[in-house]
Amino acid sequence: MVSCSKTKSTILGTALLSAAMALPSVQFAYAEAAPDESVVSFKYLHYQDSQIGDGVNSISGASSAGSSSRMGVNAYSVKAVVPVAGVWSLGTSFTSDSVSGASPMYHSSGLTKMTDLRRAIDVELTRYFSSGTLSFGSGYSKESDYLSRTFSLQGSLSTDDKNSTFTLGGSMNRDDINPVIPPYTEYKKKIYSGIFGITRILSKGDIVQLNLGYSNGNGDFSDPYKVNDHRPTKRNNTTILTRWNHHFDWTDGTARLSYRYYSDTFGIRAHTLEGEYVQPLLNGWTVAPLLRLYSQREADFYVAVGTVEKADPTQPTPPPAGAVHYSEDQRMSAFGAITLGLKVTKQLSRDWMADVKYEEYEQRSKWSVYGNGDSGLAPFGARSIQVGLSKKF
Repeated sequence: MVSCSKTKSTILGTALLSAAMALPSVQFAYAEAAPDESVVSFKYLHYQDSQIGDGVNSISGASSAGSSSRMGVNAYSVKAVVPVAGVWSLGTSFTSDSVSGASPMYHSSGLTKMTDLRRAIDVELTRYFSSGTLSFGSGYSKESDYLSRTFSLQGSLSTDDKNSTFTLGGSMNRDDINPVIPPYTEYKKKIYSGIFGITRILSKGDIVQLNLGYSNGNGDFSDPYKVNDHRPTKRNNTTILTRWNHHFDWTDGTARLSYRYYSDTFGIRAHTLEGEYVQPLLNGWTVAPLLRLYSQREADFYVAVGTVEKADPTQPTPPPAGAVHYSEDQRMSAFGAITLGLKVTKQLSRDWMADVKYEEYEQRSKWSVYGNGDSGLAPFGARSIQVGLSKKF
């Protein structure tokens, strides 16, 4: 691997986080009421990804030629939810994360060193009514080269029997990117998102949900830190999410299944299938294993690893002659991924709760269900551990 010019950027991670924050959330619940207690929680997350090489990977069990660490993240967050006047709640969170390591300038090689510190704050005010809720949220995230602001409005309405809940929400996200490398050009991006959801109680043990989402984005979607990266200035996407929760009386456990379909104007089509089983145990313990399967088709303008790069990994693959849009970012390629996880929760007392969550992720081009993965890409893996503690007041 070759180390290239140093930057101070977490633009990739922040861009992904901003996209996730831009879409209002629809909680998988059917009866929302104002909280009667305040809750304060603390979370710590450690994330480390790597290019998989020789040795045996814990998910696939396949052997390859060593492995090398790339990006590492340490994140801390504090969240508080406070009831106000019996019909309102105020929630706020503060997150600070540090990123260090290296990210590919193109495909799997040509690593760019990076380090940065990001701080983010989110606030949400919710009004509770007898048959619904209305929430307004705002978020602010800042790092050395990236500024993101989010505003959202979301409402829910339940039927008289409380068996069905309809949710409608929208948000606006504005990002300013100021790269710390020449030519120091300022980039801007604006994303408008909307979501409509229906949650329905089928029986005392079954709840289903359907969410439809749409996002319209305009601005600079190219990555200024990557070689040969020039993406369209518009990106619209559509999502369809279905969920089903089933409670088993004989075990007192709950199975949670979900499927998500995603498509955008970049040409990416993606499927996510997730299953989780939450099982309470004795003495306040709960365990929840998780399995997530993901597959996507490559973007229309993705440039696969070529003969030049195969012969000399320090050289990027040149874009096709006359191409207007092109990218060697491996996240734009076709691939499949598997995530295995386990969350363990302990009710320490009436007011105190602790939890630990571990996830193992592996990504390979040949796992794409679309069958056109880039064979020149190296397998990619990641591990994360999250520790949490919360208290009611």
